[in-house]
Amino acid sequence: MSTITGERSDSIEEPLSDAEYRERLRELPPSAKLIAKVLETDAPLSQGQLAEESLLPDRTVRYALNRLEEVDLIGSRYSFRDARKQVYFLHN
Repeated sequence: MSTITGERSDSIEEPLSDAEYRERLRELPPSAKLIAKVLETDAPLSQGQLAEESLLPDRTVRYALNRLEEVDLIGSRYSFRDARKQVYFLHN
């Protein structure tokens, strides 16, 4: 979820360069790469929407989201439509 990590925070975050984005993505599993690609074209999306769009199981989507969060490629916030749900978006 969106928290301060290291020197970065959501309020003063600089966009990643394309090279840095690709380097962070390179070591991630294919499921995380697919979720990132889906978020490139259609964001913000909930976990359920990501599962539907990517055709991956919910559990795999959750794993992919966790991996993307670990390398600080995505952020999340509560949905404006349904405050019980989180929606995810790319940082870059």
